[in-house]
Amino acid sequence: MSRLVNCLALVATVALAACSSTEKPKPTALEVITPQISGHLVWSARVDAIQFPLAVTVRDGNFIVAGGDGSVVSLEAATGREQWRGQAGRKLSAGVGSDGRYAAVVTVDNELVVLDRGNRIWSTPLQSRTTTAPLVAGERVFVVGVDRLVHAFDALDGRRLWTYKRSGEPLTLAQPAVLAAYKNTLLVGQGASLVGVEPLKGAQSWDVAVTSPRGTNEVERLNDLVGPALRVGDTVCARAFQTAVGCIAANTHTLRWSRLNAGQQALGGDAELVFGADASDRITAWRASNGDTAWTNERLLYRGLSAPLSVGKAVVFGDIEGQVHFLSREDGKTLLRLPTDGSAVVAQPVASAGTVLVATRSGGLYAFRTD
Repeated sequence: MSRLVNCLALVATVALAACSSTEKPKPTALEVITPQISGHLVWSARVDAIQFPLAVTVRDGNFIVAGGDGSVVSLEAATGREQWRGQAGRKLSAGVGSDGRYAAVVTVDNELVVLDRGNRIWSTPLQSRTTTAPLVAGERVFVVGVDRLVHAFDALDGRRLWTYKRSGEPLTLAQPAVLAAYKNTLLVGQGASLVGVEPLKGAQSWDVAVTSPRGTNEVERLNDLVGPALRVGDTVCARAFQTAVGCIAANTHTLRWSRLNAGQQALGGDAELVFGADASDRITAWRASNGDTAWTNERLLYRGLSAPLSVGKAVVFGDIEGQVHFLSREDGKTLLRLPTDGSAVVAQPVASAGTVLVATRSGGLYAFRTD
C-alpha cells in the first residue's frame, strides 16, 4: 500500500510538469490583434475558488457547476439565472457530473455525494482518491478513482451495484480520466486503452489502445488517457498523457488513427477537425477522418492552455492569465480575445444555447456570445 501511495504522489508530480522549476519558460506575450468577429460578456457568476479538476456539465440548456467549498449550482445558459443550488458539505476533489436532475461530486475525504436538484439525498465513502468527475446516466452514478477502479451506484439510494477492475499498469495518472457514455456502453480509460464496459453488470465488452507504452521505466511509460474524451457520433477521441492523440470507432471497436503528440490536456473538436495543445502549448488541428495535420499555431506557447471547445467557426482556449482565445477552426488565426478575471481558466469551456461558459481558478464564471 505504501508503494502505491508513493507512486501516486510521484505521478501527481509528473502531471504538474515540475511546476516548481525555475526553468519553466515564460508565457508568450500576446500579439496585438484586430478582432475578426464580435463577442461580448452576457452574464457572469461566482462560486468558491476552484482548486480541483472541474468538469462543467451541460444539460437541458443549463450549466451545472461546482465550487471548491462543495457548492453545486445549476445556471440557465442563456441568462445565468440560478435554477437550483446545493451543498456537498466538504471541499471537493472532483466534480461535477449530472443528468440534469441528479448531480454528483466527490469530496477531499473520498466521499461521493449525490444531490437531487440541489437537495443532498445520499453519500457513500470511496476506496481511493478521485479526480475524475462522476458520470450520471440511466439512474446510475459511475465513479473512477486514481486507482482506476470503476464503481457503479444506484442514483436513487446509493446502493453499490458493481465494481470493475482491470489488471494494468503499476502507475496511474493523478488527473481526470476518461469516463463517458456511448449508447448503451460505459467508456472508461484504462492506461492508454479505451474500454467498453456493460453498465448493468460491469463486464468488459471491448478494449482498444490509442497507443503503446514507451520509455524504459514505469514513469516514462505512463500514458493514461486524459479526460474528458471527445465524442462525435460513433467516434471517440482522446489524448494519451504525454504520448499521443487518437480516435477510436466505438461502433466497430477499432482504432481509426493515432498520432504522436506530447501533451497533458484533453481534446476538443467536431466531425471534421480535432484540436489540442501539446506540453509547450503548440496547438494542432488534426483531420478527424484520418489524423492528418490541418494546421498548427505557435502564437500561444507556454500560456497554460485549457482543453479546447469547438463552437461555430471558432475553437476556444482559455489560458493561465484568464484570457479566452477564439481561433479560426479553419486556419488557427486569432479571431477574438476576451478577458476574464486574470486567474487561470481551469476547465474546458462548454457551450449551450449559443453561450460559451468559461470557469476560472478564482471561481469566476463568464458567459460569452459571439456574433
